[in-house]
Amino acid sequence: MPHWIEIAKTTDVSAGTGKEFTVENRIVALFCVDGEFHAIDGICAHAGGPVGDGAVTGCIVTCPWHGWQYDVTTGAMCLNDQIRLESFSVKVEGESVMVELP
Repeated sequence: MPHWIEIAKTTDVSAGTGKEFTVENRIVALFCVDGEFHAIDGICAHAGGPVGDGAVTGCIVTCPWHGWQYDVTTGAMCLNDQIRLESFSVKVEGESVMVELP
């Protein structure tokens, strides 16, 4: 059953950046873009790279290992939207950033 869990504080991820968090044995990449938080699977579909450590340009993150790019708002790979990282619903409660995990 899906449930909400605190992943970070709003101050943990600066605007225009991402960060990796381990939540219930999952790696979740959390991004702050245009004042909104977005969360996707933190493991690159190509070779398991750390997506949350990638450079963010607008809403696109580039995996630092081999350059695969994903839309942080949907998890879709930029060159082939058939390839997707799981995305998670996000809400902010006060200073807490919450993600909905399955």
